[in-house]
Amino acid sequence: MEQGAFSKTKQIIIRLISAVIGGALFMLLHIPVPWLLGPMVCMAIGTNIMKRDFVWPRAIRNSGMMIIGYTIGLSMTSSALHEMALQLPSMLLMTLLLLLFCAGVAYIVSKLSDSDYSTSLLASIPGGLTQVITLAEETKGINLAVVTVTQVTRLMIIIIITPLIVMMPIFGPSTAENSTATTIPASASVGLFPNLIIFAVIGIVLALVGAKVNFPTAFLLGPAIGTVILQLFGMEGPQLPSLLINMAQLMIGTHVGLMLKTDQISRKMRTIGLAIGSGIMLVIGGILLSILLTKLQPISRATGLLSLAPGGMDQMGIIAHEIHANLSIVSGYQLFRTFFIYFAVPPLLKLIFKSMNRKKAKQRKQYLSYHEGR
Repeated sequence: MEQGAFSKTKQIIIRLISAVIGGALFMLLHIPVPWLLGPMVCMAIGTNIMKRDFVWPRAIRNSGMMIIGYTIGLSMTSSALHEMALQLPSMLLMTLLLLLFCAGVAYIVSKLSDSDYSTSLLASIPGGLTQVITLAEETKGINLAVVTVTQVTRLMIIIIITPLIVMMPIFGPSTAENSTATTIPASASVGLFPNLIIFAVIGIVLALVGAKVNFPTAFLLGPAIGTVILQLFGMEGPQLPSLLINMAQLMIGTHVGLMLKTDQISRKMRTIGLAIGSGIMLVIGGILLSILLTKLQPISRATGLLSLAPGGMDQMGIIAHEIHANLSIVSGYQLFRTFFIYFAVPPLLKLIFKSMNRKKAKQRKQYLSYHEGR
């Protein structure tokens, strides 16, 4: 037993060293968000070349999520929450348009691949990676390996491409927005202790309770919600050192990179090629919708793109923080889509799949009746 524990600890240390090397290399190459992208790419390459299941405890990834959740919560001041409330109609409209676009992409992929539309649709649902994979496990006839690989590939493409796009001059945050953007409030001047201890305890408790009741992305939203509540009651949360933020990015990036395993699918090149193609299409869809959003709301192109990018709220929040976009708006749109996908999409998809199965059964019955009659 001690030998097994020693072996796991050794693997974790090796993964950590590899992730640090990947992050440092990306930083030297001046690639955006290096401590997220470096470990992620490094782990993805290592996992698929060495063909081994590497150990990276979920607790480490959850710790990174809590740190990012706290950072997101700091941006949710009362004025930012009021601004988000005014944008609820836009949030609903953009979420529905994005989901419709994803449904169209899934239809195209299903026609070009061996996968049926049900599998392609679940593989194209943006964000909510854990929830979508869980739904795929519970749905009959779904190719779980295709859904997992496509979702992770799409997520990695978005995480890699989005920082490169938002760093372009055309997507740079405007001066007008930066003057009102709520990135990190004045609490940055507050010392780390003792306030940080209170924020940490509340965040951890809410994260654990949220995980117990299957709350979506509990280890991200728990600290974020706890931080918002404490701030509304007048407490000021200190800004975290950049070293801690970089560590959180490494924890999350390593986890995402290790999820991409191609040995579980047949016709790998075709499946991965379609996954990459659909991921790029979703990025293009996000860009087009972000342009529409900037016409409807007084926000920068960078904030609009990060708000609608079909990635995770933690990754988009990291990028928003790094480029000084309006973190509260980005988090608000991503959070709205997370809840919408978690609560509204699964029952809707189940109804669609039941209807499709009934239609297939009816067609099969008609086919059998026709041939029996002959």
